[in-house]
Amino acid sequence: MQERPDNSKAVARLFRERFAAEPAVIASAPGRVNLIGEHTDYNGGEVLPIAIAARTWVAVRKAQAGAHSLAVSSNAEEVGDWSSDKRRSGKWWDYLHGVANGLSARGMEVPPVIVAVMSDVPSGAGLSSSAALEVATAVALSSLIGAPLSSEDAAAVAHSAETEFVGVACGIMDQFASALGRSGEALHLWCDSARFEHVPMAETVLIFDTAVPRSLRGSAFNERRRECERALELLRRDDPSLAHLAHATREQVAVSKLPEPLHSRATHVVEETRRVEAAVEVLRSTGTIPGALLYESHESLRSLYECSSAELDWFVDRVASVPGISGARLTGAGWGGCAVALGDESALRGAAASIVADYESRFRLTPRAWITRAERGVRVEQHWM
Repeated sequence: MQERPDNSKAVARLFRERFAAEPAVIASAPGRVNLIGEHTDYNGGEVLPIAIAARTWVAVRKAQAGAHSLAVSSNAEEVGDWSSDKRRSGKWWDYLHGVANGLSARGMEVPPVIVAVMSDVPSGAGLSSSAALEVATAVALSSLIGAPLSSEDAAAVAHSAETEFVGVACGIMDQFASALGRSGEALHLWCDSARFEHVPMAETVLIFDTAVPRSLRGSAFNERRRECERALELLRRDDPSLAHLAHATREQVAVSKLPEPLHSRATHVVEETRRVEAAVEVLRSTGTIPGALLYESHESLRSLYECSSAELDWFVDRVASVPGISGARLTGAGWGGCAVALGDESALRGAAASIVADYESRFRLTPRAWITRAERGVRVEQHWM
């Protein structure tokens, strides 16, 4: 298992090495895991993520007059280079470019900048590495130009960068979790209205990266979204006032005679939203989530939403027999990526090494595992101006 370092000094050192200058601002933002509420966000439902210990650090400084914006990353060899061109490049720095455009659209004109990025949020694992980059960039750039954003505004700018510039039709959960996370608390977010509350979250979380990369651009994510939109269209024939698929009742879906796979997709979304509500009620009084809800969620994602994988199913089945582990499920949309298990910290730590070894033997892949708790969201690490 890997522990998480503070990379503020490291990203400043990277900045100096690549640009022969000192950064003016360093901001960081975390990845996230969603405890329960998968594929409900873009359907107007509720979600329950936490910010995790893994973070992305962004160091920035204004570029010299007339220069292009440049960006380097410890995780990529290619140097980002963009100017006033509003088009995306398909490269990793589109996330930075999209955030800068989003700030400009709000009247916060961003000058050419030089940027260094360092991250220990794994890319392609479903832990919202892109949201962490976007949120940290929004806060770093807005602080640089002397117009700090609220956490909610940082999340909104980051979300518009992902959906409108990068072109991934995701919901608001990832960016809001990265921006609004609190230590020791989960974020209960209503994705239709962006209303949110923080609820106690006392349990330890084991994050298990299956080492099967997944991408929302390359997966069936957009297909699932279209299926949900079609299911909503058909349900509206009987109830034109239905604003979002997650607002439908169990009874509406049951009697709707939706064709497959639309019926299965709609059933998952409606039931998953109810599972979030049930989890929040228990969290308020105990700080823990009933493990049965997590297993129910995973089974629904496997059989109704069809977004699990053999590797994710293996992990969930494997930890179900471990004393002290209360529940497990895939997280981060599925089709590979990560799963989570909740429970007693000593039980999770004790089981992790054998789970990793068994997984390597079974799948010939090298997974990663981390222990985390609910952590703090975006923050300015240093500001020299």
